[in-house]
Amino acid sequence: MTSLIDVIFLLLLFFMLTSTFSKFAEVELTAGETGQAAAPASVPPLFLQVGEEMLALNGESVGIDLLEVSLRDTIPGTQIQPLIVSLQSGVTAQRLTDLLVVLRAVQGLQVTVLGDA
Repeated sequence: MTSLIDVIFLLLLFFMLTSTFSKFAEVELTAGETGQAAAPASVPPLFLQVGEEMLALNGESVGIDLLEVSLRDTIPGTQIQPLIVSLQSGVTAQRLTDLLVVLRAVQGLQVTVLGDA
């Protein structure tokens, strides 16, 4: 009986030391659908380039910590602002997730992520 308790303790210790205690975020993604031709937008879209270490909003470099403030200053009052996100090669899924979490906090954005076909 004592050896069984030792084995259970060792297994418990192993699983406690190998598990990660990180916070997971949930990001809602929707797939594109076929539809009718879109009417011309009254608001021109913003363009966000995402690299491994850089972000550029409409060609101007911006940090991920200042991106939310920059977007809030750019978005007009009550209209929906389209934002096109272009990923460069080497961008990790974690980097994209961090970006989408920041973009989710900005009201009035319609985010489109460009990907490889």
